[in-house]
Amino acid sequence: MLTYTIRMKRKEEAQQSDVFHAISDPTRRGLLDLIAKGSQPVKVLAQEFAMTRPAVSQHLRVLAEAGLIVEKKVGREHHYQLQAEPLSYVHDWVQQYERFWQGRLELLGKHLDTME
Repeated sequence: MLTYTIRMKRKEEAQQSDVFHAISDPTRRGLLDLIAKGSQPVKVLAQEFAMTRPAVSQHLRVLAEAGLIVEKKVGREHHYQLQAEPLSYVHDWVQQYERFWQGRLELLGKHLDTME
């Protein structure tokens, strides 16, 4: 049981690391933004970037390996769809800093109120 738990934790940590790595690149974030609007074929996605279609495909592979997108074959084309669930790792991480920003915004609001 302990071995299984450790393996599951390592697998989850690896996926979490993959998600952060995947969104670290601005091109991949741009691809996610486009795919979030709806299923897109690679040729449509590639038109939005100043790079070759194989380069776009490499970025898509990183996103797929992180579990952020899935590829579905539609006729002769490969379409990509968003799988947003793994982004919960990012949300959870950012959320721990929300208290910091909320406190700062409250202080800014008080400061601005005293300036009137």
